[in-house]
Amino acid sequence: MSTLTIQMPESLARQLREYAASEGVTMDQLLSSAAGEKLSALLSVEHLRQRAARGVREDYAAFLAASPDVPPMHGDER
Repeated sequence: MSTLTIQMPESLARQLREYAASEGVTMDQLLSSAAGEKLSALLSVEHLRQRAARGVREDYAAFLAASPDVPPMHGDER
């Protein structure tokens, strides 16, 4: 495990402490979870950008052209 010291506005720290207490978790658990979720989102965006860069527009157009032209299933109308 690593120890990090961060600075943040007191109002944010207070809200984090209150939320952690209401959820029955420690600040360490709350902040570790939040950091993990944020990193996962950032890495997902980067992964999707890399995948998109490898895409071939003509292949996508061919896939769409081969798809059947049918109305959407019930519930998917919008």
